Amino acid sequence: MISRRLFLATSAAAAALPGVGAAKEDFDPTPQMVRIRKEFEPGQILVLPRSYYLYYVTEPRKAMRYGVGVGRAGLEFTGQAVIGAKKEWPTWRPTQEMIERSPRTYARFAGNKYIQPGGPDNPLGARALYLFQNGVDTYYRIHGTNQPDTIGHSVSNGCIRLRNEHVEDLYERVPVGTVVTVL
Repeated sequence: MISRRLFLATSAAAAALPGVGAAKEDFDPTPQMVRIRKEFEPGQILVLPRSYYLYYVTEPRKAMRYGVGVGRAGLEFTGQAVIGAKKEWPTWRPTQEMIERSPRTYARFAGNKYIQPGGPDNPLGARALYLFQNGVDTYYRIHGTNQPDTIGHSVSNGCIRLRNEHVEDLYERVPVGTVVTVL
């Protein structure tokens, strides 16, 4: 059940941000400065999965907007977290749930402890921001991708993905401890 607080926050965010509810053909993943309502504080990240945009609030009433890919239906992250760690060219291993959901896709990870090294073939791309709640890793990430054509779509296992050059820019802007809200 949706809480009153979440409903109000979602409504305020939808009214506050340009492009929300815009037709898909209007989607532009290019990072750009946009105006935002004053209620959103500098230094926080807001993600609106239905519009496929991530906003990093840089100063009162201004945010850098990035196009993103998000989780498939039923796999998306919602709520609030903090960036608990940042990594350049991160290693990766699918979760056990991912392996069970898609055994063919993740066959090389089944029954072993293999971890894919960082690099251009790694699904996490060039950078990863690790989302934590109450000091515990959620296993959700804001990360780059080796599949840039997925930006603007709901295709991931729940993570929020950006083009590699865009996540590199965001990575440089945000410190560990940054609050992330996904509506």
